[in-house]
Amino acid sequence: MNLTARPLRLSTASAGFDAEFKARLHWSADTDTAIEQRVADILADVQRRGDAAVLEYTRRFDGLAAQSMSQLELTQGDFKQAFDSLPAAQRDALRAAAARVRSYHEAQKKASGESWTYRDADGTLLGQKVTPLDRVGIYVPGGKAAYPSSLLMNAIPAHVAGVGEIIMVVPTPAKGSVATGGTGEQAATQGERNVLVLAAAYVAGVTRAFTIGGAQAVAAFAYGTATVPAVDKITGPGNAYVASAKRRVFGTVGIDMIAGPSEILVLADGTAPADWVAMDLFSQAEHDELAQSILLCPDASYIDRVQAEIDRLLPLMPRAEIIAKSLNGRGALIHTRNMEEACEISNRIAPEHLEVSSDEPHRWEPLLRHAGAIFLGAYTSESLGDYCAGPNHVLPTSGTARFSSPLGVYDFQKRSSLIEVSEAGAQSLGLVAAELAYGEGLQAHARAAEMRLANVPPMRESS
Repeated sequence: MNLTARPLRLSTASAGFDAEFKARLHWSADTDTAIEQRVADILADVQRRGDAAVLEYTRRFDGLAAQSMSQLELTQGDFKQAFDSLPAAQRDALRAAAARVRSYHEAQKKASGESWTYRDADGTLLGQKVTPLDRVGIYVPGGKAAYPSSLLMNAIPAHVAGVGEIIMVVPTPAKGSVATGGTGEQAATQGERNVLVLAAAYVAGVTRAFTIGGAQAVAAFAYGTATVPAVDKITGPGNAYVASAKRRVFGTVGIDMIAGPSEILVLADGTAPADWVAMDLFSQAEHDELAQSILLCPDASYIDRVQAEIDRLLPLMPRAEIIAKSLNGRGALIHTRNMEEACEISNRIAPEHLEVSSDEPHRWEPLLRHAGAIFLGAYTSESLGDYCAGPNHVLPTSGTARFSSPLGVYDFQKRSSLIEVSEAGAQSLGLVAAELAYGEGLQAHARAAEMRLANVPPMRESS
């Protein structure tokens, strides 16, 4: 197959740049109405029938004809057996990645996840109590498209936060099932379990796990069944059905985010090898056809060299067809006036992954305000962040890095305010509160504050 990848070439000096740039960035998060309706039906059915509905949908979509939920539950023994079955190199890699991810999130907890209090001059105690969630649900894509790295990135910060129970769901579709493009009519009792995912669950400390997926798994997490316990929050990526279900159950439970297609933005000053940058663009393009890879660079000749490397390297890629469609449909190579302008455009994009491919990355980092993760220097490939650098790889997409953050320990904690007003403090604060409460027409609020004053005044009319 003779594939070519020609990302859109743009120049900020062009009169039509803004319009072309905006069109290239556009991605619609609108969900197919048929998917929305199907998901709504599944959620309602699981809420009504519980385990029976989960079993029915697992049989229909994954081809697993289990007679009871116990046949779909994984045990700690399954996790240990999977880990022990791996080659030594994979066991060591899992341990090393998990150790780095754990170390980073432990530091994050110390920096922002501890309770604190102080007393003001009149002896009033104020503060914040930080407590972990009781139970969280982690959705892990299963079958052949399995991501043990995603399990580590979701389970480890929950574990570090002190979450009591970490429940995992991972679909294990049988060959030929609806989930894998077949009929889903066979009577399989065990689908395609990914050994690396189960081994990662062992390393990360997952409490319980079920081989279910789709909207029915999200519904089981949100509402609970006789077998699957209801959780406080659901995290982890999934397909359009999973994303739609998470959106619908938000409010009943918490969710991490609704993720869009993967993104990478490379700010290059022309000092890094062009083939490194080309491969970094490939690293996100290979995810799916809607992934977005963009290069911003003030050196036009360097952009030419990157395009030449794209041409040379593409035929060598096993996922070349996906890469080509992604780069042709959503990729861009943008010539900027200078690096300062490149940084300004980067802030407009607010990318999921931002590489600063420069020999002086710390010169440009202070100019960068919006990104899920910033990778500094030519040796810091985005793929290291995906697997083992330490920071979380669950990142905001589609420009939401303007107002949201990577998944972290703080997503598995909640904060309660602590207030203990002293007798002296009640005298001054009571006057303030009463004045404002009367102004709002809430006499009971005002009177509750006034009754604690040493000299209780008569109740007034609202102002």
